Amino acid sequence: MQKEKFLKEYLVERKGTYSLKWDALDKRFGNADLTSMWVADMEIKAPKEVIEALKERCEHGVFGYSYVSDEYYNSVINWLKEKHNYEIKKEWLRFTNGVVTAIYCFVNIFTKVDDAILILTPVYYPFHNAVKDNNRKLITCDLKNTDGYFTIDYDEVEKKIVENNVKLFIQCSPHNPAGRVWKEEELAKILEICKKHNVLVISDEIHQDITMKGYKHIPSAIVANGKYADNLITVSAASKTFNLAGLIHSNIIISNAELRKKYDEEIKKINQTEISILGMLATQVAYEKGSEWLENVKEIIEDNFNYLKTELNKHIPEITITNLEGTYLVFLDLRKIIPIDKVKEFIQDKCNLAIDFGEWFGASFKGFIRINLATDPEIVKKAVENIITEYKKLK
Repeated sequence: MQKEKFLKEYLVERKGTYSLKWDALDKRFGNADLTSMWVADMEIKAPKEVIEALKERCEHGVFGYSYVSDEYYNSVINWLKEKHNYEIKKEWLRFTNGVVTAIYCFVNIFTKVDDAILILTPVYYPFHNAVKDNNRKLITCDLKNTDGYFTIDYDEVEKKIVENNVKLFIQCSPHNPAGRVWKEEELAKILEICKKHNVLVISDEIHQDITMKGYKHIPSAIVANGKYADNLITVSAASKTFNLAGLIHSNIIISNAELRKKYDEEIKKINQTEISILGMLATQVAYEKGSEWLENVKEIIEDNFNYLKTELNKHIPEITITNLEGTYLVFLDLRKIIPIDKVKEFIQDKCNLAIDFGEWFGASFKGFIRINLATDPEIVKKAVENIITEYKKLK
């Protein structure tokens, strides 16, 4: 579909809809009038086919207990095979009401109090919380940052695993907020280290479908022809891909029978939630009929990124912009233009923007900001113009 036609059909005003992103600004940031570009959801309606399926279900009028249909299983299996060359079996699938919920459960099931858990920072802040909230020992290893291009420091990773007797590694692939779509050789190196030291891997692949031109997500479970599949659990969802987060439904894939048995035995002790019928239906229909919608959304994200990069490079070349390989979240390094303790004052108070601050993702990243690009191009234009205007005032 032509971009302008798609935008006209799918862009939507979210204020006044109990939106965390827009209607909780006063509570979260102390200013209800900010332009919101923080939490990772979109100002874009879900695919019309999904909306119609939900309408039909709602008109039926009963939202009772449900089971997982064969049609649902097939939609997930087919999507992963066709889009990611990842062949899974029905019996490997489990379900949860969110990727973050799943990670909290994995921490409790596969580690004990005071066990060490590794994350690669900067990384999605619920990873930090899942470890600390459950009284585990948080081990962080900063990614190497070369002019905004983030890579894994394998020697430091292995050193920290050995020194701290790390039991679990929570991986982000594609990486939020570094924007990396990890190459197969990169994944193989870190998965080999984990296997060598008996570190279980949880691979959060929620952004698997949001990759830019020239980049392809490689599921960790198929790296090196599946060499590491027995030592990892994959968790993903259609929520980031199709803007369905509020329907609280995600997929867990456990191919190792022993890990699956342990998960099944323990999860019933801490989580007895039934499946969300609307979340399951929306995911199924999105995977069956949402490919064209997704391609349009990816084009919008890429155009928004290119606009932001071009304008900021032109007017404020001192800002280091992380290249967007995957996700719709761009990481900017403002440390060359403003003292790190003044970033909040500049971005929030001067530029009037609600964003995610770098230190939320790791202590070493104060002075960075994360901006959500899955939005109206006019919002991106306004944000960029505000940054440029306020920077010129500083100069």
